[in-house]
Amino acid sequence: MRITDTGDLWWKTAVIYCLDVETYMDANGDGIGDFAGLAQRIDYLADLGITCLWLMPFYPSPDRDDGYDISDFYGIDPRLGNHGDFVEVIRTAHDRGMRVIVDLVVNHTSDKHPWFVSARRSRSSPYRDFYVWRDEPPTHQQPTVFPGEESSVWELDERSGQYFQHVFYRHQPDLNIANPRVRDEIAKTIGFWLALGVSGFRIDAVPFLIAPPHGVDLGDPHELLRDLKRFLQRRAGHAALLGEVNLPFDEQLQFFGGERGGELDLQFDFVSMQALYLSLARSDPAPLIAALSARPPVPSDAAWANFVRNHDELTLDKLNDAEREEVFAAFAPDETQRVYGRGITRRLPPMLGGDPRRIRMVYSLLFSLPGTPVLFYGEEIGMGENIEIPGRGSVRTPMQWTDGKNGGFSHAARGRLVAPIPGDGYAPAHINVQQQRNDDGSLLQFIRHLISRYRVSPEIGWGDLEILDHDGEGVLAHAVNSPVGRMVALHNFTEVPVRLRVRLGTVQEGTALIDLGGPTRMEVGPRGKVEIELAPFGHRWLRVSPPGDTRIG
Repeated sequence: MRITDTGDLWWKTAVIYCLDVETYMDANGDGIGDFAGLAQRIDYLADLGITCLWLMPFYPSPDRDDGYDISDFYGIDPRLGNHGDFVEVIRTAHDRGMRVIVDLVVNHTSDKHPWFVSARRSRSSPYRDFYVWRDEPPTHQQPTVFPGEESSVWELDERSGQYFQHVFYRHQPDLNIANPRVRDEIAKTIGFWLALGVSGFRIDAVPFLIAPPHGVDLGDPHELLRDLKRFLQRRAGHAALLGEVNLPFDEQLQFFGGERGGELDLQFDFVSMQALYLSLARSDPAPLIAALSARPPVPSDAAWANFVRNHDELTLDKLNDAEREEVFAAFAPDETQRVYGRGITRRLPPMLGGDPRRIRMVYSLLFSLPGTPVLFYGEEIGMGENIEIPGRGSVRTPMQWTDGKNGGFSHAARGRLVAPIPGDGYAPAHINVQQQRNDDGSLLQFIRHLISRYRVSPEIGWGDLEILDHDGEGVLAHAVNSPVGRMVALHNFTEVPVRLRVRLGTVQEGTALIDLGGPTRMEVGPRGKVEIELAPFGHRWLRVSPPGDTRIG
């Protein structure tokens, strides 16, 4: 592999930033974010170092599930603008060196989608078979995705006298992927947005998308993903597929296409994310080390997408009951901070008590792990949640730009805002972009620095993980090894300083460690050992620099 190869598979060294247009920036003063407002903030994102924007659903929708109940796969929610505004954002992002991916939500539609409106009118409707119908629900039903909100995945349509399947909410009927016409429509949707300039898709709920409808034999359900990937390559060879696949590692590997690839290019690492929170609760990296050690190798053109927080509940479903209760006790002691019996509705800074040392340690770890880092908007300034908003919506509050009216998000009256702004210690008066841009010691500047170090360290995206031996307590030491270089990272999960000896293995005589966060240069001992100090919750990135190395930090 050559350093010039890294541009072909851009997603392996991208910095992805997820945002919801309606909560990001309001340009017309109606209290709702819009594409014109997003365009005004493209330079901010470019300056931060973002290389790929992930836009949450912006399609026409009754908005009963934050836009994931879509009524037109080809449209733009008129509250947010029009296709011209969308294309202007794409063009402006491209001009600043950023790609844009969009949410592809084709497991289901809204019950207001014209297809379903027609389908439920008559059993002879040409769109009837776009959905999954049964005279009676099956005896053994799969569990609902939203326990406590839905008791069944089947709903009676009284007009036609049959039940339709909905794995999610009852107002989101499942599409019938066994129908070739439905598959054609999915491909046409992909082709449409590619033609407008997007560089790929984040596919929602992938296991549910390819799951065979009840009682239908699809053969190999992964053939749908392979078809989508082949179609993508024909239409736009540079485009990527990022999948939401919350499954154990061995099952996730199948969604990459196995060792040979050919399906998803990126998948979120839910297993390691959940183990991270258990490690934080225990001040012990052991659970995270176990999870990272269990990561299977992925195809050479694929990568894990690493994240700390996303737009949904912080799911803990891969932990056992005792571990989940341990994390709940540490970070969501109040029942109102939990949802669905499996998740937490808080952002990271409030969970860590606002401790800047722990917060920075976590983000340093995020950017140093092999794979592609993904940020949720507001993470770069340490935004908190709004406990007044129930459920998953508590973390989907307006972006906080200034300490002025509505945090600089909108000039509208507070009561007209798309979502209420936090009013506690995480209010815009305390947490906002403007203040942090002018503070060299702020979290925003720290994240910006991390991104710049990540961008000059392609070995992180292209390399393999190695857990390093050492004699310290409470420290995760790992190396990322690749043909373009080697990097070592150390993270202290405890509140006490640690002095440790790390074993790097055999190295060339004269090899040094270059601190990517400062001017320090350390010589490595003859047997590959080095002694390092870490502050409480401290972290360090060290490039392994053999004699003759011309790379700069």
